[in-house]
Amino acid sequence: MPTFAYDAVNAAGKKVSGTIEAGTPDEAIKLVRGQGLFPSGVKEQKISGSGGGGGPKKVREAKAKKKGFNFTFGGVSAKKLTLFTRQLSTLQDAGLPLLRSIQILESQQKPSALKNVLTGVAEEVQSGTSLSEAMAKFPKAFDRLYVKMVAAGEVGGVLDIILQRLAEFMEKGQRLKRRILGALIYPAVVIFIAVLIVTGIMYFVIPKFQEIFEDFDVELPKLTIFMIDCSKWVAGTSSKDQVVPGVIWILISPILIFLFFKLIRKTGPGRAATDWAVLKVPVVGTLVRKTAIARFTRTLGTLISAGVPILEAILITRDTSGNYVFEKALSKVHDSIREGETFATPLRESKTCDLIVVNMIDVGEETGDLDVMLMKIADNYDEEVDVAVASLLSLLEPFMVVILGGIVLLIVLALFLPLVSMIESVSNTSKK
Repeated sequence: MPTFAYDAVNAAGKKVSGTIEAGTPDEAIKLVRGQGLFPSGVKEQKISGSGGGGGPKKVREAKAKKKGFNFTFGGVSAKKLTLFTRQLSTLQDAGLPLLRSIQILESQQKPSALKNVLTGVAEEVQSGTSLSEAMAKFPKAFDRLYVKMVAAGEVGGVLDIILQRLAEFMEKGQRLKRRILGALIYPAVVIFIAVLIVTGIMYFVIPKFQEIFEDFDVELPKLTIFMIDCSKWVAGTSSKDQVVPGVIWILISPILIFLFFKLIRKTGPGRAATDWAVLKVPVVGTLVRKTAIARFTRTLGTLISAGVPILEAILITRDTSGNYVFEKALSKVHDSIREGETFATPLRESKTCDLIVVNMIDVGEETGDLDVMLMKIADNYDEEVDVAVASLLSLLEPFMVVILGGIVLLIVLALFLPLVSMIESVSNTSKK
């Protein structure tokens, strides 16, 4: 029977190492747990010349595994990862061995990045590595928060419960993201179509009117001259020195702005400046702030309830907050707690959160239910984000109507003012 070396933690929190005989890694984990220990890693001891306890058969199985690896583009989508987490939680709750559960979920995946990752995770777990350590080797699929929560579930022997909480956390995060993106799709589509229509008028319609004005030799108003110059720039005929037509710049400008923004965000000062500036924008800043509060409180609450030490939980929350202003505030909170002070005081001084958030966290610290209070804050701010999104839409709709109406009015005036002059000129000529 194979011998497995294990690392575990006893009831007192001390690390324990040893060996145990078992048929499979899963059996070894059960036997270690039966001794009142919480295993963090189990690995089969390889015997010289035996090929690691499996001989040629095991080598063939490993090669077969590698043949199943598919080359794919892209990463693991959040939707697929959430579904995998939920399914793994269900299989663990049903009592299936961990390795068997991963293999089942891997086999039902279509060729994708997730299938390749699960193949690698299954191989690592089969060799005796703990699930959290195996997942940590695939950081593009499993981030630090995911790995730490799984590790906490393994140490506490409640992996199924932790996976369920993790799935719920990811589902709520995706729901919040979908609501925000869904609300922004309508104005984005309207603006895009409006830009296309105005560009089309500049490119095709105004040059025709210019020919008519030239034939009648009409004195043009300044507004019409300005509109004709814009039309020439769009068509690329404003001057001999113009190399690229303006229509090309209009089409590629969203891409250039996006790339420029991403480039600025790559630098520390640029990221700090953009995050701070966005929070100061009316309405949009309120929405971003409420979203950031909902995200960091739910993340921190989920980690603390999973048993992750609070200092480590704050660092993970800081790294996944997605906003420099909140990262700085959480760094101060971390330093405060490390020095034996409170959570609420540095958060209050940073002025990143509303007073109700700070007071609720303060109460949670005093009562020892910080994780529960954080989850209540997150649920409350999820609802407030819905209200903020509705407010943003109600403000954007009339704003877009006014802007688009103004553009149409300018074009109409620019085209029809010369026509009025032409009609008056023809009328005067006929009277004479």
